[in-house]
Amino acid sequence: MAKKPAATTRQDAPAGTLDADCRIALLAGPVQFIAAEHTAALKDKLIAKFGEVDVLTFDGASASPAEVYDECRSFGLMQQHKLIVVDNADQFVKDDKRSLAERYAQDPCENATLILRSARWNKGKLDEMIAASGAIVPCEPVSEASAAAWAIRRAAKRHEAKLDQRAADMLVENVGTDLGRIDAELGKLAVAGDPPGSITPELVARFVGRSREEEVWGLQATLVGGSGAESIAHIRDLIEVSRQPAVMISWAMIDLARKLHGVARGTRAGMNPFALAGSLRLFGPAKDAILSAGSRANPEELAKVLDECIRADVRQKTGVGDVQRSLEILALRFAQVCPGRN
Repeated sequence: MAKKPAATTRQDAPAGTLDADCRIALLAGPVQFIAAEHTAALKDKLIAKFGEVDVLTFDGASASPAEVYDECRSFGLMQQHKLIVVDNADQFVKDDKRSLAERYAQDPCENATLILRSARWNKGKLDEMIAASGAIVPCEPVSEASAAAWAIRRAAKRHEAKLDQRAADMLVENVGTDLGRIDAELGKLAVAGDPPGSITPELVARFVGRSREEEVWGLQATLVGGSGAESIAHIRDLIEVSRQPAVMISWAMIDLARKLHGVARGTRAGMNPFALAGSLRLFGPAKDAILSAGSRANPEELAKVLDECIRADVRQKTGVGDVQRSLEILALRFAQVCPGRN
């Protein structure tokens, strides 16, 4: 019998490179958005190389090494490549389980790519082994300059919008360096521009004032956590007192419906909360409320609400119907589909 070749290193690949030849990776740091983006990018590269990829996610705080490593070593349906994601990886490799991780890192399976994701991580010998056969990518907070540069690239690539340097600097100044929040703002600004896709400093000043972000996006927490009457009162306050543009309120509702529907479907598919929060870009004070409400709601009903939000937004932009009344009706629809509300 031929001897199994020794595990290969990736010395020809730049440090921290996540490519289709990577078989083990560590994404360590507190910024979940960056970890989720790197995971999605790697998945796309694996699909481009293997055609199909079977994605499985484990919670490292509860999953046993045996079930994870057995999944890595077993063949998937039709023998497609597997992407195995372990969240809370610091718990997965602690104490006596670390030696198992070191052994696997020295000889990772060729038919699977294992990603360890963790907000906290204790460096050690395991890091060297992962770097030798895979990649280690930090997921740390970025500087204001880096956030502004990222926003310019993100606007063009994801939102098909043009964001100049001055507008990018103003955006970061108003919302901070949280890339998830910046991405959400870019989504709104890209459709609010005149013409759409043109994001100017004036547009940022109008739609992304420090208080505007908190006021309008705070509506999401009210919609999932309060009564229908409270939601309507919040909408009236935004329109009549704060003079917030209806397009921003409509966008916040569409975004909430999309997130709730994603949580509902993901929960029924067995995804853990950490993975859902990352893939759906759930950040900020409303994150836990959205996860809780979505996990208990009916995904079919939430899909209908999402469709109603989109239709209402189209009517609003074409001048059909009473905008405020339409938003209040949608607020009542959220009250109907979110469990545990009055």
